[in-house]
Amino acid sequence: MQFDDGICISGVGHRLPENWEDNETLCQNLDVTPEWIIEKTGIQRRYLATPGEHASDYAVAAARQALAMANIPAEQIDVIVVCTYSGDYVFPPLSAKVHLEIGAGECQIFDLQANCAGFVAGLTAASDRMRVDPTVRNALVVAVEMNSRYIDRSDVNTAIYHSDGAGAAILSRCALDQGIKASAFHTDSSNYETVRMRGGGSSYGALGRDYDASIDFMEMNGIATWKQAITHMPTVIRKACEKSGVSPADVDFMIFHQANYNLIEYIVRKMRLDMTKTFTNVREIGNTGAASLAIALSEAVEKGLLKNGQTVLFAAVGAGFNFGASVWTWHMPIVGEA
Repeated sequence: MQFDDGICISGVGHRLPENWEDNETLCQNLDVTPEWIIEKTGIQRRYLATPGEHASDYAVAAARQALAMANIPAEQIDVIVVCTYSGDYVFPPLSAKVHLEIGAGECQIFDLQANCAGFVAGLTAASDRMRVDPTVRNALVVAVEMNSRYIDRSDVNTAIYHSDGAGAAILSRCALDQGIKASAFHTDSSNYETVRMRGGGSSYGALGRDYDASIDFMEMNGIATWKQAITHMPTVIRKACEKSGVSPADVDFMIFHQANYNLIEYIVRKMRLDMTKTFTNVREIGNTGAASLAIALSEAVEKGLLKNGQTVLFAAVGAGFNFGASVWTWHMPIVGEA
């Protein structure tokens, strides 16, 4: 069958650890109460991988679910993008391990690091590749984080938020009026140092130095992050909508990076939209970094919240700070609206 260059999501999947930690357990190592965590973030618990598990385990499991839903064999995947800042190794790229484990054939692979905005950036990069290269039949975009490997469990600035997990999506060709319409991005690097993990980078490599907890764990300034998000997220959403020829009020359903429930609620209110038009899981699973939007999308599809023909918005913010949003005319060939 001949298609135009519409690019839609044909399958999704996700994987979370079996183990989770509630606020009562976490607060045994923190000088705050469970009620304080809920008041500040809405988060009730977070999922943590066991020591023997790896980012690739979760990425592959999510990818296999997405392939099964799309009913596409791995051999028909021509691009694999893995969005992560916490892969198994510094290199080779985690996308190579995913390629190996799912049994993909000859295809392009690369990892993409845009922090928590990674999944929006990854979907856009993969769909752009498909648009310019007609030989690319399908693409696999996986977002995965193992945040627990980089978190000081006694640091209230990071431990109350972060979880482990993976989400994945298959991109396939469809009619021109279906699928992704446009993406928009924005960067404000003035707060570059606000959220960071310095240890292991070339400025703070392991060679010639001892382990140093002050740089070898994730560091985050929550107030500065909040200010960045509420300032620039609405702007990038409006820009993506404008490029798509719709207004924010026309959006039928929204999925955000799951950083903080209160933050999502604030942004939705600020844009005079309605929380009934979005799905959140951050209260139940915490912030899974680049994977958070991918996992939320997979769960929303699982719950039947997305219908073919709807205008759907994805939006995220990542360290740096970088922002991304994309607008879609929702169409799932296999599990769309009956």
